[in-house]
Amino acid sequence: MAGPSLRPHVHWAQRHRELYLRVELSDVQNPHIAITDNVLHFKAQGHGAKGDNIYEFQIEFLEPVEPNPVCRVTQRQLNITVQKKESNWWERLTKQEKRPLFLAPDFDRWLDESDAEMELKEKEEEKINKMKIESRVPKDPFKHLKRGYLVMYNLVQFLGFSWIFVNMTVRLFILGKGNGFLCLTDSFYDTFHTISDMMYFCQTLALMEIMNALIGLVRSPLIPAVVQVFGRNFVLFVILGTLEEMQSKPVVFFIFYFWSIIELFRYPYYMLSCIGIEWKPLTWLRYTAWIPFYPLGGLSEAVAIVQSIPIFNETGKFSLGLPNPLNVTIQFSFLLQLYLIALFLGAFVNFRHLYKQRKHHLGPKKRKMK
Repeated sequence: MAGPSLRPHVHWAQRHRELYLRVELSDVQNPHIAITDNVLHFKAQGHGAKGDNIYEFQIEFLEPVEPNPVCRVTQRQLNITVQKKESNWWERLTKQEKRPLFLAPDFDRWLDESDAEMELKEKEEEKINKMKIESRVPKDPFKHLKRGYLVMYNLVQFLGFSWIFVNMTVRLFILGKGNGFLCLTDSFYDTFHTISDMMYFCQTLALMEIMNALIGLVRSPLIPAVVQVFGRNFVLFVILGTLEEMQSKPVVFFIFYFWSIIELFRYPYYMLSCIGIEWKPLTWLRYTAWIPFYPLGGLSEAVAIVQSIPIFNETGKFSLGLPNPLNVTIQFSFLLQLYLIALFLGAFVNFRHLYKQRKHHLGPKKRKMK
């Protein structure tokens, strides 16, 4: 024969629109909570004052409530929120005048009617102030135009670097199947003459990234954008573009290839961000692909600069001859040696910036305290 049902300790509090019930049960399993005919029915397995048992109770509310309670179970207790059908203050919780023995006020959440009205008034004032502040913020009449420009810019850059990457990959595999190593190296030697026009276009267009950051069109820091764009353009236009001897070197293939791989993830990520779309695999690739490819790209640029130094020494191109009485010539190769130092310093600035971005976007999310 079954014994009398066990009732847990229940603490309650109210606001004008809500009722809060805190059931003192830990390790709750299979809770059944329902409201029918304005009566709350509760039954659950848990650990309460009488140990690990099945506990149940019923509460007939003083006034009508909504029949859809919200339940939140924690390891130590179970919380139930019930919405009143009308916003008013109840003199008690139950329809019966005598309070049940298992029911007690929740002094942690208890407020008098005047305090609750003050709390409600503060929330309404906060909401009104927020609406006022938002209404004072001037609306940007060019918002959609700016967004369209950014989407188009990132799309064009993505298509350009995609063309470079696909073209180089296809040439590498097709030529590599011809006569083995000789044809494979031919794809290296011919990279500049087949790819340079598109790379010139994309890297010239990349100057707009500095302008976008400068005028505040995007939130990207200005210095990392300047370091990357001017660094790449210096290698492309000065080192490779002015020396025919450098254009047939295999290092050109690796420079262009690593640049294009990085941009395959960066530009579509920014393009989707402009229209409020986030694709998690793309986000992960955008903030992870740089880890191997940025150092490899920087190393390839450094190799190209080192290989160009003897050529600049021999040709004297861009060397600066000072007038008499000094009669001194500053070799451009000396400036390139200084630039190598700046290259690694710039790489450090970019890596630091990208690491912070990766930590921000992919780092562990902080949990809100309840």
